[in-house]
Parts: sequence; C-alpha cells; structure tokens
Amino acid sequence: MHYQSAQPLIEAAWEDRSLLSQSETRLAIESVIEALDSGILRVAEPSERGWRVNDWVKKAVILYFPIRSMETLEAGPLEFHDKMALKRNYADLNVRVVPHAVARYGAYLAPGVILMPSYVNIGAYVGANTMVDTWATVGSCAQIGANVHLSGGVGIGGVLEPVQAAPVIVEDGCFIGSRCIVVEGVRVEREAVLGANVVLTASTRIIDVTGSEPIEYKGVVPARSVVIPGSLPKEFGAGTYHVPCALIIGQRKASTDLKTSLNDALRHYDVAV
Repeated sequence: MHYQSAQPLIEAAWEDRSLLSQSETRLAIESVIEALDSGILRVAEPSERGWRVNDWVKKAVILYFPIRSMETLEAGPLEFHDKMALKRNYADLNVRVVPHAVARYGAYLAPGVILMPSYVNIGAYVGANTMVDTWATVGSCAQIGANVHLSGGVGIGGVLEPVQAAPVIVEDGCFIGSRCIVVEGVRVEREAVLGANVVLTASTRIIDVTGSEPIEYKGVVPARSVVIPGSLPKEFGAGTYHVPCALIIGQRKASTDLKTSLNDALRHYDVAV
C-alpha cells in the first residue's frame, strides 16, 4: 500500500481501535512509518504560511506501537528488548553513526548527518549535514533542519499526544549549545544560536534586550538571534524568587560563510556553548 492512500484508514482506526486487527489498516500504518523512515513524508513540513503539522501522520506513529510485538534485537554483543526495530543501512544512507548512537526505524536521517553517541526517536527528521553530538536526544517527531549543530547533552523534546500538539522545530543552520532543552513545540528559527543551558518551553519568556525596551516572545526564537539563559523576579506567597527566562542579546550577522558568522557571534557576545 502507498502511504498517500493510507490517511482514511488511519483516521478510521484512530476512532475505532478494533480496526487495528485488519490487515489493510496495519499495512496503511506500516506504509506511513516506511515513508517517514525514508524522508518522503514528514510529521511537520515548511509551507508558505510557516510550518504545517500533519496530525494524521502523528496518529500513524501512535498506532504503530499497538500493532508491534516485543522482540529481542541483537547488535554484536548488545541486546535490546523492544517493539521497534533499529534503523539500518547507514553506509547506503551516507550517515556516520558512532557507537553507541541509536536511531529507531521511522526516523529520517539525511545524507551527511553525524550521530555521536546519541538517540533519535521514531518520527523525527534530521536534515543534511547536521551533527547530533554526544548524549544529545532528538525526541519523537522533532524536526531538525540542515547544517544544525546539537551540542553535547542537548534535549530536543518529543511529542506524540495530544495529537494537536506541535513538534519541536529547529530550522536550518542553528547552533544549539551544550545542555540546552527545547520542548513543547518551541520553534527555533533559522541560524539562531542558543548558548549553553538555555531552557525553552511553551511558556518560557524569550526577551529581546538589545533595544531600549524589551520585546517578548513565547514559543519562538526569531531567526539569527543569539540567546543566553536569564532569570526574572516573580512574587510568590513566600517572597520574591527568580524564575528562568531566555534573553536575546544580539543577532548573528548574515553571511555567506555561516561558520565564520557563527564564530563571530560566539566571540562577540561571549556566549558559552
């Protein structure tokens, strides 16, 4: 079955799980996971009006779990016991995978991707020439662009349910510093730089402090922003305490040589990565 004809069957099974016992429904789900694995279908994709989330594809990922059985997987001396197969054929995909990196079947890795010991979950998309550094994680359905660097220990959150929830999106050319956490559908626009330990959730206040008056964002980091962790005072019953925020302290200059531009931004703003 081709994935393009799978949507009505998946929508029907979402409403009536008894349909999962039918071979036609199972084939429809499997065709979608295969399309995700090869990168011809995505959970979310850029459009003229921004990003479009394909909710029915997320439904297929969720429905894939109950139609799978637990099995023992072996990779050399390593043993796993899970419902999901591991991604394979990295040489054919032109992807470098350093032990003990793991990607699940149903995650797309574009040519030139490098996985240091890290983890990429089902439904995720990782663009060409992106580095997923040591102990970084790319959660379910997260969308990572091309030429991105996810530094050591970065946590890119996954999302499956609720189906309407948007996945985390990191656009092309971004640099995400060590131990950053990006979750709850936050979008980091192209070529932005997050300094070490920045935490972004849907409710995190992202404040541009470069002008005479602060400009506040939530859920999105504007393109080419340079961001560091910050804090804000907040009144509680027990007193005043500081809560985390993120501060935009400058802009990464547009340049045809993005690596030079990145290095200049890090040096100029003295950003820890």
